[in-house]
Amino acid sequence: MTEIDLHPESQRDPHDPRFVHLRMHSEYSISDGIVRIASAVDAAAKDAQPALALTDLSNFFGLVRFYKAARAHGIKPIAGCDVWITGDGEGAHQRRAASRALLLAKNREGYLALCTLLSRAYLENAGQGRAELRFEWFAEVGTAGLIALSGAQAGDIGLALAAGRRATAIHYAERWARSFPRAFYIELQRYGQPDAEGAIDAATSLAGELGLPVVATHPVQFLTRQEFVAHEARTCIAEGEILANPRRARRFTAEQYLKSQAEMAASFADIPSALANAVEIAKRCNLELQLGTPRLPRFPVPEGRTLDEHLRIEAKAGFERRLAHLYPIEAAREAVRPRYAQRLAFECETISAMGFPGYFLIVADFIGWARSNGVPVGPGRGSGAGSLVAYCLGITDLDPLAYNLLFERFLNPERVSMPDFDIDFCQEGRDAVIDYVKNKYGAESVAQIATFGTMAAKAAVRDVGRVLDLPYIFVDGIAKLIPFKPGRLVTIADARKEEPLLAEREANEDEVREVLALAEQVEGITRNVGMHAGGVLIAPGKLTDFTPLYVQPGSHDVTNVVSQYDKDDVESVGLVKFDFLGLTTLTILDWTTAHIR
Repeated sequence: MTEIDLHPESQRDPHDPRFVHLRMHSEYSISDGIVRIASAVDAAAKDAQPALALTDLSNFFGLVRFYKAARAHGIKPIAGCDVWITGDGEGAHQRRAASRALLLAKNREGYLALCTLLSRAYLENAGQGRAELRFEWFAEVGTAGLIALSGAQAGDIGLALAAGRRATAIHYAERWARSFPRAFYIELQRYGQPDAEGAIDAATSLAGELGLPVVATHPVQFLTRQEFVAHEARTCIAEGEILANPRRARRFTAEQYLKSQAEMAASFADIPSALANAVEIAKRCNLELQLGTPRLPRFPVPEGRTLDEHLRIEAKAGFERRLAHLYPIEAAREAVRPRYAQRLAFECETISAMGFPGYFLIVADFIGWARSNGVPVGPGRGSGAGSLVAYCLGITDLDPLAYNLLFERFLNPERVSMPDFDIDFCQEGRDAVIDYVKNKYGAESVAQIATFGTMAAKAAVRDVGRVLDLPYIFVDGIAKLIPFKPGRLVTIADARKEEPLLAEREANEDEVREVLALAEQVEGITRNVGMHAGGVLIAPGKLTDFTPLYVQPGSHDVTNVVSQYDKDDVESVGLVKFDFLGLTTLTILDWTTAHIR
């Protein structure tokens, strides 16, 4: 037995790590993880872990914020995904159950491959509440930038070995090794699961026979051992189960917390190569995400013109039309012309210097299409109404000089950020405008944006009460003691301070104390995926070059495609958000004017 060093990892040389975690489900796995990214990165840093992987189930929802947090702590971020693989047909009327595998991106090529694979899974092969990859897609997409791990007991090899079908397991292993040359590893796990040692013996024997490397992984679902019950509660919430139900599936163990390097070294002291390969894989993964540089879609301009020139020409033409409308008398028009012309020149110069002429032209184009096709459009609101260029291009219908509105509130070279027009369309015509944009720039370049709903205090209390199988009236009484404050998120900690009766009941009643303690651990956790009310992405090429795509599994409407990143993260990876807000008021006004006429 190898001697185990029990000294704290913080005293070890971070350039000589003993283990790297390659498997972690965060709260963004939605159904079966409660790891908060910032806390996980902080814990890894305290343990002197040089790298850490985020491998949520079939998605990249949390990748960008994980990448930023890890880099800020001096930890190498490893991007990956725990994926479902659709089973092979084994007969005319048979279909093998789906299996699991772990895919890690070695570089940007691997990241783009994963973006494509995940998007395809949701768009083409989603069902039974999950999205699955097909094995043949690996050859079509390419695997040069990826590393594959076998999925341990849940992978096709592990399932075949458990069923006593060794020849089938060898067939699967050889297929994986061919598809991922020198980048496929047999995965070994010890987290208190049933028949762990039998599975490890069978897997290491097969790996030795085929000359394949083995790697130790630990499926992290929560941060500390004490969070196991909270994790089980979260799983029950997602599955509509009761914690105490003796028949419910128990797929997790209390060992699935973020273990230290020392704990993992002790756990796999008998297979040192499995530990070494975890570190080696981390060294092979060197993804650099390009963040912070906006990438606008390519707007078509007449041959021989640049975007800057086209903006100035279009703005000047619109300027003449607007000025003639505002000041029909020529003498009055010429008297104000210098003031307007000076402001127009200043704005055009600023827009060009900041690299945003394409943004203005794109917005003006789809608003112009809407107006000419009978879709009511709002007059403009927010800071964008302070732009004379926007007024001249027909984006807004408000003369900013008449009301002394400042352009600098909308776009300021000293505070570089993307311009953002809040554009209101008639609720009934909004989808027609989005369809126009898809036709112009290509459906593969346009999508809406994901949002993530979180578990607020009241909802956490109600859900925890349900999974604890407590009476509804009792749980409702606790939830109602959490005050509602408009415009402010009240946490359970806030409620204790602000509602004396809640604190009193917690002190005197064991069940209230249990509910609040458990609810506090799941409060704020990401609960579901939704769609941004108005945000639409238009990419300069395929969206999957920037973000994977998502469609709610079970939804048959693949037109409701959203990015897997939220509005902040899509901007971080360079995509530009355009607001297409559906306003019922505009629809009612349109109906009203039609009836009056």
